[in-house]
Amino acid sequence: MKRGFEVVSTKRDQGIHLPKRQTENAAGYDFEAAQDFTLPSIWKGNFIKALWTIHQQKKLTDTDFTAADASLKPYLVPTGIKAYMQPDEFLLLADRSSGPLKRRLVLPNGIGIVDADYYNNAGNEGEIFFQLINYGLRDYHVKKGERIGQGIFIPYLRADNEDQPLAKRTGGFGSTKK
Repeated sequence: MKRGFEVVSTKRDQGIHLPKRQTENAAGYDFEAAQDFTLPSIWKGNFIKALWTIHQQKKLTDTDFTAADASLKPYLVPTGIKAYMQPDEFLLLADRSSGPLKRRLVLPNGIGIVDADYYNNAGNEGEIFFQLINYGLRDYHVKKGERIGQGIFIPYLRADNEDQPLAKRTGGFGSTKK
């Protein structure tokens, strides 16, 4: 087995579909949401209050900035899927073209990267989540089974004379941060 997808064990009986390509020459495998999920609009609450305060040429406090920043945080939409691949490959996660255009949903970092050693990690069994932000004016309600993003398997190259990293993955999403 070189590369592919599996449903995580905790969601095997929940009707999760494996990602698939929609056309013969499609590079990306479409991922679906594993459950209904509401993505709140960023244009609500503390973010818009902060913009209004700035527009009124008033000062924001640190508390105002913190509250506004919290409104801009991405949400992790579960897929119930994990991916296995070769050690010199990664799975690139990307927006579907219809995400920003039709739904106003984007990955805040532009792409996501799932490393080969994320598969079956102790933290979350390697379940893939899509980080999404809703920049539309209304909350967006993702339905279970709705396509939310795509994944593309990509090989990568290593630099000559690279020191091998000593760290081993010990957890799930975001576990390699220092």
